[in-house]
Amino acid sequence: MVYEYVPNGTLLDHLQGLNRKPLAWTARLNVAHATAEGLAYLHFSAVPPIYHRDVKSSNILLDDKLNAKVSDFGLSRLAHTDLSHISTCAQGTLGYLDPEYYRNYQLTDKSDVYSFGVVLLELLTSQKAIDFNRPEDDVNLAVYVQRLVEEDKIMDAVDPILKQGASTLELDTMKALGFLAMGCLEQRRQDRPSMKEVAEEIEYIISIAKSKSIPEE
Repeated sequence: MVYEYVPNGTLLDHLQGLNRKPLAWTARLNVAHATAEGLAYLHFSAVPPIYHRDVKSSNILLDDKLNAKVSDFGLSRLAHTDLSHISTCAQGTLGYLDPEYYRNYQLTDKSDVYSFGVVLLELLTSQKAIDFNRPEDDVNLAVYVQRLVEEDKIMDAVDPILKQGASTLELDTMKALGFLAMGCLEQRRQDRPSMKEVAEEIEYIISIAKSKSIPEE
């Protein structure tokens, strides 16, 4: 097999500042969009469809222009278009694993959507999916941010580096991405968007981020 060399390491490396500069907000949005587009292709354009099963920031590689490449298909499964799910033992990475998949062993495209929701939270917060340095109740990033959302404090989760000097418009797009992530993390898979819908929503957020704010009357 021949693999493309991707020189800029993993998304996780950049978010954790491992000898790399922090990613700017626009770069994070572009990574989110490219990853969503890649997963949407696997779910809707590949024949048969492919469920990745291990979507996480360490499996997203960045090239020299910070373009995102989804990698590591070791746990991936081919799907059958005439079946609603694949029955299989739950596999994946702690902190990214769809709780519904873990409970009933029914793998669907929405399992990847859940994992991608965690990646969106990583992009927003620069924090790890599982971190035992956080308080006991906040070890799981998805649970931690969900608590802040319920307290109407979602912006408290955002990486302070991103908020520093950010415009009102940029802050609004950060909040929008946070709420999109929470939609991906809905407990019932039927309530989650598809990866196509996620990609389209991120594209819309990017268009807002690039637009000029309208002066208030």
